[in-house]
Amino acid sequence: MTRQANFERLLTALRCGTPDYVPLVELGIHQKIKEAYLGRPVNTLQDEIDFALAAGYDYVKLQPVINMNPANIQPKGELISTKTAPDTDRVWASEHDGIIQSMEDFERYIWPKKEDISYTRFKEIAPLLPEGMKVIGQYGDIFTMVWEVMGFENFSMALFTDPAIVEALFDKIGGLIFSMFENMVTFNCVGALWYSDDIAYASGMIISPTALRKYLFPWMKKIGDVAKKHNLPLIYHSDGVLWDVFEEIIAMGVTAIHPIEPKAMDIIEVKRRVAGKLCVIGNIDLGYTLTRGTPEETAEEVKGKLRTVAPGGGYCLGSSNSIPDYVKPENFRAMVETCKQFGKYPINI
Repeated sequence: MTRQANFERLLTALRCGTPDYVPLVELGIHQKIKEAYLGRPVNTLQDEIDFALAAGYDYVKLQPVINMNPANIQPKGELISTKTAPDTDRVWASEHDGIIQSMEDFERYIWPKKEDISYTRFKEIAPLLPEGMKVIGQYGDIFTMVWEVMGFENFSMALFTDPAIVEALFDKIGGLIFSMFENMVTFNCVGALWYSDDIAYASGMIISPTALRKYLFPWMKKIGDVAKKHNLPLIYHSDGVLWDVFEEIIAMGVTAIHPIEPKAMDIIEVKRRVAGKLCVIGNIDLGYTLTRGTPEETAEEVKGKLRTVAPGGGYCLGSSNSIPDYVKPENFRAMVETCKQFGKYPINI
């Protein structure tokens, strides 16, 4: 089933309104899944547009290109371990020592400059976009990059024993990533912004809200201010349970929250609490339904979300995280096709 791209549909939902159809939204979809859906390779920006049109997305998500890999420094530990799952591109972040453990390490690290960030793909995609489709400009991980570059244990200790290095890293990484949002909004093809950064587990916050308020939230507020200045919605992605910081997320200018991890929060309760303040996005179970379930089970879960979450607007349907390569292609197809078939307002399933 085809559905014409209509970015106004997505804007309406992201601003807590009721569009013509429930929009489909994902933070990321693995190339293998796109190719399985489209039936051919997906290598170019035009291929990305063709996939989005075929699957029913009203946007293409783009990131600036930046190289944050370490250079000319001998690490005391590991930024990212060498352990990987066979035949995948997944890696494990270090839990112990990272590449930067002191101000000396920080000064020796060769950091990329703002002028090293490439926005070429934003320029290239603009003339290719069909009517009704726009770009969502996305980047993130200020908090995540800080703890990864230090190693999580070392980062956790430094919050108390060496806050100067923590602050220096947040300032350096935050400044680089914030500059991306300042630049992305200058492209007319960009219709929304997306900041992603996991700050919670299913059982609670990764670090205290107090530390987040000191180091991360000021950068998120700056991003929110840029979005507001340009009248663009701002989506925020974090896994986990976010009850402790929802009001602050709203105050920072976020207009939509993703992905409402099922084992962390009940999406009905989330929508009730943030009604009119945040659009809710996602929640189709990645842990079982999309990866181990059947197309029939996937379709039933989608219908259930459309019946219970979509009424009243302010909802976009998608997975409870993203679409990695281990999602069953037939389940992804069942998710998007069921949403397109039954997601027309008023919902009547």
